[in-house]
Amino acid sequence: MRASLLQIAVDEGESIGSRRERVASLVREQAGADLVVLPELWTTGAFAFESFSAEAEPLQGSTYEVMAKAASDAGVWLHAGSIPERDPEGPLYNTSLVFSPAGELAAAYRKIHRFGFDKGEAVLMGAGAELVTVRLPETVLGLATCYDLRFPELFRGLVDAGAEALVIPAGWPERRRAHWTLLAQARAVENQAFVLACGTAGAHAGVPQAGHSIVVDPWGEVLAEAGAGEEVLSVEFDPAKVGVTRGQFPVLRDRVLGVEPSRG
Repeated sequence: MRASLLQIAVDEGESIGSRRERVASLVREQAGADLVVLPELWTTGAFAFESFSAEAEPLQGSTYEVMAKAASDAGVWLHAGSIPERDPEGPLYNTSLVFSPAGELAAAYRKIHRFGFDKGEAVLMGAGAELVTVRLPETVLGLATCYDLRFPELFRGLVDAGAEALVIPAGWPERRRAHWTLLAQARAVENQAFVLACGTAGAHAGVPQAGHSIVVDPWGEVLAEAGAGEEVLSVEFDPAKVGVTRGQFPVLRDRVLGVEPSRG
């Protein structure tokens, strides 16, 4: 299976419309990949809090339409990162969109853990409440977003729901880049799953971004890692390694806490 992580920069001098078209062109260039992944809030910038409300769009808004067509044109599964979603009957959400190779919406995930410690995203956006997985022909994706990476119980829930590859778009700050790499490897090891974590380059509202998108295998080995700038990180991996790893080293069956007791 081949995945391409598009580590793009969010240039404040570039209009959102222009960025959509630029990113759509990058997606089309990945024809032949099985899965393409974009970062978190790449239309606005994850730290551009003052833009969230003005740039929020309905689930099936402009970004949806452009990304659906790009997925169809390239014939790829596309995790289109996340957008500030405006729910007509509720608050804003940080919402991820996944499209099939036919350009159909396969899943939408509203970020559960909001970053900001009583400011920024934490007060401007609502919290999602549902774990989301997506079944591909080769594997099952478990969806999470940026700050979610710090909460291992979310990933345990995704694994219990069948996830074998954990996809994490992010707008992670450079000053905590060491945590980004460490946590990506930890989530892979403890869940015996692939981790595909796609970040952004450049700066969001003056906050330098970590870049360093990363793909980690179920043993915690780094298969590929980007640098700090704009980059397309492409990697081939074998989804069957998840089953092999879990069979050879069946740590997940020894879980005690948080596991429903058997009846009978």
